Order: sequence, then structure tokens, then C-alpha cells
Amino acid sequence: MDNYFYYPKVNLMKTKIAGICLIALISTALWGQEKSPSKFSGFMFGDFFYNVTRDTSLGSLANVSNGGVKDLNGFQFRRIYLTYDNEISSTFSSRFRLEGTTGAPFIKDAYLKWSGIVSGSDLIFGIQPSPSFEVAESYWGFRSVEKTILDLRGIAPARDFGVSMKGKIIADGMVNYWILVGNNSSIGAETDKYKRVYAHIDLKPIDRFRVTVYADYKMQAQINDPASTTSPKKTLGNNVLTSSLFLGYAEKGSYSVGAEGFVQLSDHGYIHGSAPVVVEDKTALGVSLFGNYTLSADLTIIGRYDYFDPNTTSAANTDVRQLLIAGASWNIDKNVSIIPNLEVETYEKVQSGSGKRSVDPSITGKITLYYIFL
Repeated sequence: MDNYFYYPKVNLMKTKIAGICLIALISTALWGQEKSPSKFSGFMFGDFFYNVTRDTSLGSLANVSNGGVKDLNGFQFRRIYLTYDNEISSTFSSRFRLEGTTGAPFIKDAYLKWSGIVSGSDLIFGIQPSPSFEVAESYWGFRSVEKTILDLRGIAPARDFGVSMKGKIIADGMVNYWILVGNNSSIGAETDKYKRVYAHIDLKPIDRFRVTVYADYKMQAQINDPASTTSPKKTLGNNVLTSSLFLGYAEKGSYSVGAEGFVQLSDHGYIHGSAPVVVEDKTALGVSLFGNYTLSADLTIIGRYDYFDPNTTSAANTDVRQLLIAGASWNIDKNVSIIPNLEVETYEKVQSGSGKRSVDPSITGKITLYYIFL
């Protein structure tokens, strides 16, 4: 949940001028919408939440997605998007998107697309979506309720600044590809020389069925070997390889199901012990199963189960997390949905003295509101 808000000091006159300019720009775009290739769009989602239960030691646990204290409740916006798309010509188009919650907005997308740079393929430069989980998120269909597992657990970023190529390998669209070379700084400025390379193959073997094979390689600076006795110390590789597989099937207007699994291998990513210090490779894995079923034109039920182990090494066997999500989406208008939902996160037993103790699950109820405002 986005519970941290930043309230910047601003010059009120400059803020008013910026607001007037933004309103004028939007008005101009909307006034000439039929003649102009430019388009504004926007949506937002937020909720009333209530933390029903929390373990008293939750703050000391790592890899917690459902945080906060017991009985905390309130209203929040978790995402607000304002997007400007422009068809510069038949070859070039651009997107600029702002994202915000209650605090200061930031740039989410800012890219230029060169359509058909080669037959069946487009080139994209700028801050853009990564190939990580866009397909899985489209089948999940309820980003307003929760992120997909790779996004939620910080396995892969939703955005990166770089250059990508995407398009068709087979002309009928049965096999597609997407390659991105990015800073690995998400939407921020680059701070080192290391990059992240992403790729996925998107298969559509039959109608309504989709398979996506994804991988990325994150290059990082080497780390000092804590067991080294030389001066300077010997160094160890610290790169990270992530791979995932997604399977999805959807009957439009009826139901959608998906299954996603990933494995992440971190070179020398687990350092533990003392005298001697042990350095091991780290393996994280996760599985997510989800689906939704349309009961009527305006009512859909949703469900999801996630299993996440950030480190499968036996010495770190107290960090498995499981997440259950259940809810129902009531479409009170074609652009407005109310989604009551419940999230339950459970935790593996943790070390306590000479034994292990259970950790109470985190249970949060939400009434989520999603609407398209532009």
C-alpha cells in the first residue's frame, strides 16, 4: 500500500499558473478532439481500508506486503494517472503520463515510438513499461485491487528508462517479442554504469490462450568477499538473473484465469554467519494463481493465491509468504467500479529462543473505488 506521502513546499503563484496552463492544455485538447490526433485520458483508484489483524512483531519481518498496525483505517488514493498520447505522424507517436497518490505527482511514462522501423516492429525510447508483467497484469485485470506478484514483491520493475524493440516474429501475431535495454533505475536518473536487459516471447497458440516466457539480466557492481584476507579484498560477482512463465486463458465477458511462476538467481546474494562468514548464491521463487468470473453484466468475482519464498536456502527458512485475495467487482457504470475485497497474508514461523513461534496473519479489508475520469 502507498502509505507514505510527500508534501513539498511550493510557490502558490507558480502552482496556480501551472494549474491554469494544465487546464488550458486539457481544454484545448478536448475541444479539438475530433480533429486532433492527440488524446488525454485518466483514471484513478483508491479505497477505504481497515487493518483487521496484525502480529505485534510484524515490523521486524522482511518481505511484508500487507503492513501497517492493527486497527489502522482510512481513505487513500493508491494511483492517479493522467496520460497524454499524441500521434505526431503516421510513423511517430508519443506518450506522457503523470502518476500520483496524495503527494506530489511524478513522471510515469515519457517515450517516443517509431512505428514500423522494420517490418512488423516498433522502436521505443524513453521512460516506458518493461516487458516484465504487462501480459499477466492484463489477465489478472484488477491492478486496482493489487499488483501482480513480480511487481508486488519487487522482482522486476514496472518501468525503466531505455530503448526497446517489440513486434511480431510471425506475421499473423501468433509469436511476438519484446526486448528492452534499460538503466535499471526505474523512473529515476542513472547512477552507475550497469544496465538491465529484458526480453520476453509472447505466444498465442490458440484463440484466447496466451503463453509468455520472460527473462531479465540485472548487472551490478561486484561486492567484496567477506572471507578474503588479501588487500584489497577479492571481489565476487553480484548479478541477478530472473525468469518467469505465464499462462493465461480468457473467455471475454465470462471468465479469465492465469498462472505465473518465477525464479530469481542472485550471484553471491546471501551472506550470513560469522567466523566464518558464509557467502552463497540466493534463489527466490514465487507462484501466483488467479481468476475472475462474471456473474452478470455488472458483477464479477475475483480470487487469487500467491506463494513467495525470497530465499530458498535452508539457513533462511523462515521467510515464506502466502497471500490470499478475494473480492467482487460491481460495475455501477461503464467507467466506475466498486470492489469490496479482502487480503490475507500469512507468514512462516520465526525463530524464538530455542524454538519457533507462529506469526499472526495480516488481514486487511478494503472497499476499492476505480473510475475513469477522462
